[in-house]
Amino acid sequence: MSTKPDQTPRLDIVGNTCVIARGNWRVESLAASGVINRIRSTVRSFSKKGSVSWDLTQILELDYIGAQLLWDNWNKTRPRELLVTSEQNKLFSRLESAGNLQLPAEKPAHWQLFGRIRKFPQAAAEHFSGIVGLVGQLMIDLARFAKAPHRGPWTEISANIYHAGAQALGITAIVGFLIGVVLSYLSAQQLHMFGGDVFLVNLLGMSVIRELGPLLAAILVAGRSGSSMTAQLGVMRVTEELSAMQVMGMSHGFRLIMPKVIALSIVMPLLIIWTDIVALLGGMLAASFEIGLSIPYFLSALPNAVPMANFWIGIGKGIVFGILIALIACYYGMKIKPNTESLGQGTTNSVVTSITIVILADAIFAVVLQGVGF
Repeated sequence: MSTKPDQTPRLDIVGNTCVIARGNWRVESLAASGVINRIRSTVRSFSKKGSVSWDLTQILELDYIGAQLLWDNWNKTRPRELLVTSEQNKLFSRLESAGNLQLPAEKPAHWQLFGRIRKFPQAAAEHFSGIVGLVGQLMIDLARFAKAPHRGPWTEISANIYHAGAQALGITAIVGFLIGVVLSYLSAQQLHMFGGDVFLVNLLGMSVIRELGPLLAAILVAGRSGSSMTAQLGVMRVTEELSAMQVMGMSHGFRLIMPKVIALSIVMPLLIIWTDIVALLGGMLAASFEIGLSIPYFLSALPNAVPMANFWIGIGKGIVFGILIALIACYYGMKIKPNTESLGQGTTNSVVTSITIVILADAIFAVVLQGVGF
């Protein structure tokens, strides 16, 4: 015969003047027993009677959830006659001192918008000063690297070249080829209406080599490699690897930021050349099928249709885009706080900012070099 006491949480009523709580009043027992609603109704009915006494000394175990259940149904005040143990008294004293939870009043939507606009100059100045500081540190690290190249982070540079360059060849080839096909089909249909089929070479060559190739490669690298760099630095912040490097006297800029900037400044021009070739191949094949423009004619007319200056403009854009993407990715990576929410937000901000800055820089190139290469 079992002598184990009944641990089901319950309230025993003695003579309509005393309520004795018994059983185990821990959260798992309250949830498993399914008597929360019955207990709540009993507590509320007796809490309205001022002459009722409460005895909680018979409770086997009482945790914060069980105490909160009683406290809420007592209207957050102790009954006049309450018998508790010393441990139970500590729980209810804590609930008394906590008071009611006061949530901050939510401001109207227009006030929230005004607050964001008001904080924008401050945030912009903070980001600008952070980027300037990062560029300054990069110049110092490059000078240190130039003085002693044999001590440089060659392993990190080669690893970043492989991850940002070699592993990106597939996606840039697929997207570049499809863009070339689409652009060729749309342009060929319009030019054929006016009998200007031969000018398709000029249109494809100028648009791909001067604008679409560099911009497309930069956007893909910003979304793929830029986000990876930010996430890598963010994870190092979360796992406290950055703090460990600082304790060991290892420079974050020399070992982490500078290799990424050098790698992307090397990788981006090569990826642009690769994207240009694949995009022109797709456009050439599409023109051959759409309007019957022969491949030998396309190849022979391309050098005359596109001056060499446009190729070097594309290469120059690639170097600038690579440096900008690496700097922005590293900047947001170093700003990440040691929590997962900040990691996701920082990676998102890095990608969005990188793509925006790349498009802005491309627009500046277009305005400054509007008379070059034609």
